[in-house]
Amino acid sequence: MPATANAHQIVLASGSRARREMLAAAGVPFTVLPADVDEPAIRDRLFRENPSITPQHIAEVLATAKAEEVSARCPGAFVIGADQVLALGVELLSKAPNMELARETLKRLRGRSHVLHSAVVFAENGKVTWRHVGAARLTMRNFSDPFLEDYLLRAGEKVTQSVGGYELEGQGVQLFERIDGDYFTILGLPLLEVLAELRGRGKLEA
Repeated sequence: MPATANAHQIVLASGSRARREMLAAAGVPFTVLPADVDEPAIRDRLFRENPSITPQHIAEVLATAKAEEVSARCPGAFVIGADQVLALGVELLSKAPNMELARETLKRLRGRSHVLHSAVVFAENGKVTWRHVGAARLTMRNFSDPFLEDYLLRAGEKVTQSVGGYELEGQGVQLFERIDGDYFTILGLPLLEVLAELRGRGKLEA
């Protein structure tokens, strides 16, 4: 995408396949330009500045950083930034970089509840114009070790591409016994709120 965009162009500042598919399936016209931000460095800074910072705030700050970075590169565009944080009690979990760590993450989540916080931010000309954070609670069933190994074999490298090591829209749904919250929020984007705000701003037909 060029460094400039017209005022009607919607840009998704995320490389997430799930977010792309949600917006496309909903009929939203957009282009993709993943943000160039150092997420681990931002998280580390946030914890240094405030050790008791909430998962909601972390997700919002990361989504804001993505939206602002791409918006600064694309003046005139309408930029959507998003991020998701998984909280297991007071601990925050990140994507597992390899299969072994994904296995350990799923063992830790097994039989327990965790919360996904999904933030979305709109930005124009480098300035935030709207933000929202949704949350959903998910409870994993106490699945067996053989099931876990079979799941990892079938899911393959996908377990390293999402926080928690699962995709609810795929085989990952078999890991759960209860879900409380919005489905789209779990996938990483509070889609209903996003669509409502886009309609309110005249970006979609109302």
